[in-house]
Amino acid sequence: MALRKILNKQLGELLIERGIINEQQLTKALTVQQDKGGLIGEILVELGFAKEEDIAQSLTAQYGFPYLPLSNYDINSEIVNIVPGRVARQYLLVPIDKIGNNLTLAMSNPLNVQAIEDVELLSGCSVQTFVSTSSDIKKAIEKYYKDKE
Repeated sequence: MALRKILNKQLGELLIERGIINEQQLTKALTVQQDKGGLIGEILVELGFAKEEDIAQSLTAQYGFPYLPLSNYDINSEIVNIVPGRVARQYLLVPIDKIGNNLTLAMSNPLNVQAIEDVELLSGCSVQTFVSTSSDIKKAIEKYYKDKE
């Protein structure tokens, strides 16, 4: 499954263009990334330079993934049962809908091909992804999987 960028720009460039961060903030985040590793978007949030929503919406612009805020979204328990809680926690994703053989997931990192492949194997479904913030997904996992383990 090859992911193709719609905009051929790095996330940092997009955030600068949108006025969310400046060059110095990006440079600092890149330095932290070199030292400790991790995703640039998460580092920018940890440093307080950007909000999770900014990162999610920029990923949407960069790759064309639709953005889905989960706070007001109600997920059917039958849908939740398709993906085990440990998988949801490991990859920070939550299943939100299933139509036919298509399973829709909300993910904080929709570029994680391994996560998508694992869910496809476990569920026997084709996966479509939406972008959501890490904190929205953590809240959804807490809400929908708390009684399942």
